[in-house]
Amino acid sequence: MPRTRTDIQRAAGKLTSAIQKEWCEETGEPEAEYSEEVMNRSHAYLKAKTQEDLRRALAGKSVSEYLGEGWIAKHPSVKPFIQDVESWL
Repeated sequence: MPRTRTDIQRAAGKLTSAIQKEWCEETGEPEAEYSEEVMNRSHAYLKAKTQEDLRRALAGKSVSEYLGEGWIAKHPSVKPFIQDVESWL
């Protein structure tokens, strides 16, 4: 039986994919290690099925705060995906 994803999970998956793309582009560069940490953090909310699950996963922070605002400033292509996830809060 195929797994059914909620809209929140789809938005979180797209954000994680965008982060992973940035990480892959940095492979071999010193920044790649921090990008991998950001990607790993993003996995925390992939399992969120509801708004409450997402809020718990973020532990009172915004998505940008949770992932790291400095990293996001250096990777502006992920901002639309962050906004999609934050629209569920």
